[in-house]
Amino acid sequence: MKIARKLYYAFSPSLRFVVRRLFYLPIDFYEGLTGKRDKMTPMRGMIFIGSGDFKKQGDHLLDLVIKYADLKPSGKILDVGCGIGRLAVPLTRYLNADGQYDGFDIVKKGIDWCKKKITVSFPNFHFLYIDLKNDLYNLSTDDKAKDFKFPYPQKTFDCVVLTSVFTHMMPDDVDNYLGQISKVMKQDGKCLATFFLLTPEIKQQMKEDVIEFKFLHSFDGYSLMDKKVKEANIAFDESYLNSLLEKNGLYAESIHQGSWSHGASPLDFQDVVIIRKK
Repeated sequence: MKIARKLYYAFSPSLRFVVRRLFYLPIDFYEGLTGKRDKMTPMRGMIFIGSGDFKKQGDHLLDLVIKYADLKPSGKILDVGCGIGRLAVPLTRYLNADGQYDGFDIVKKGIDWCKKKITVSFPNFHFLYIDLKNDLYNLSTDDKAKDFKFPYPQKTFDCVVLTSVFTHMMPDDVDNYLGQISKVMKQDGKCLATFFLLTPEIKQQMKEDVIEFKFLHSFDGYSLMDKKVKEANIAFDESYLNSLLEKNGLYAESIHQGSWSHGASPLDFQDVVIIRKK
C-alpha cells in the first residue's frame, strides 16, 4: 500500500486522472453496457476523491451531516470541496424546495458532471468551479487558497461541510478558509469538517508502529506524509487547530477520533470535528 501510494503521488495531477480512468475503464464499460450504473452515479474512473462505494459513502456523509451538524430539509448548506457530488447526490433526496445547496471545487470535471447531472433536475443545487493551486489536484494556476474569498453573502449557511479538504491544505490555506467559514455561516450554524489530528499520544503510537497511517515529516503545528507532494495528506496538531479556530472566532464543539488512529468509536476514517461560532 505504501509503495502504491508513493508511485501514485509521483504522477502529475493530470496523469493521476488518466491512470484512474484507464484502471477503471473495463468495469465502467461493463456497468454502462449492462445498466448497473444509474444516471446519478459517476463512472468509477471519474471519481477523484475517496475510495469505496460512492453511494454508501454519500449516504454515510449525509447521516453525519443530519445527526451532528443538524441540517434540516429546508436548510442552506455549503459543501466546500464538493468533488463530483458524493454528498450532493444523496442531498437531492433530503433537501426540500426551500432548501439550498451550494458547492465548489478546484477540479473542473467534477463540477461539470454535477451541473450536467444534478443542477438540471434540481435548480436549488448550485456548483462553482474555482481555479486554485493544489499539488494533489490542480497545478494549472498559481492562485492560492490562502487568498480566496468565498463568493457568498455573510451569514448565509446553516451548515458548512468539508470532508477530506483540510487534510489536503497547508496551514495558511486552512487559516483563511476558517475565516471565510466564520463569515458565511450563520451565528447558530454548524460546520462539519474532517482532519487528521495529532496528539502527543498519537505521535508516540506512530513512532512505535501502532498506527500504520503515518505523518513522519514534522513542522511547526503540522506534519506531512509526503514531502514532495505536500498536500497529499496533512495532519495538524490538535492544539494548533484550536489556535486557528480561536483566531477566527470559532471553536470545536466536539472532536470524534477517526479509525485511522484507532479511535474508540470512530464516525469516519478521518477525525470529525464539529465547529461552531463563538
